[in-house]
Amino acid sequence: MFGKKSQPPIKSLIAQGTRIEGHMQFSEGLRIDGEVFGDVHAAGESSSLLVISEAATVQGEIKADHVIINGSVRGPVHARELLELQPKARIEGDVTYVALEMHQGAVISGQLKPIVADGSAEKPLLKLAAKSA
Repeated sequence: MFGKKSQPPIKSLIAQGTRIEGHMQFSEGLRIDGEVFGDVHAAGESSSLLVISEAATVQGEIKADHVIINGSVRGPVHARELLELQPKARIEGDVTYVALEMHQGAVISGQLKPIVADGSAEKPLLKLAAKSA
């Protein structure tokens, strides 16, 4: 389901040491290594990728197709396709997703709300990844 589409390129970067206050929109791909105090939304109908690195902090709502988190998020997270929570992910807020991949060590303080695609009764894909030795 998700392997068929190619990832959009990451064209924007919020570098470590950078602090942004206010809402922002991006297209295609965005990587956050710094701090964002405001909502971060993917604009338009094209495929989107948002990466929040281990050093990053976001306080606000997140909306994108494919969201990868390894940092700290305080606010709701909406992944319209896939949400990947890496080992150092920390989320304080409700999470909605179609498919979820959560590594050992990731923490969510909020509700998990799966999105059922096209109103069908099909259960969303849930992947659990164990830490490799």
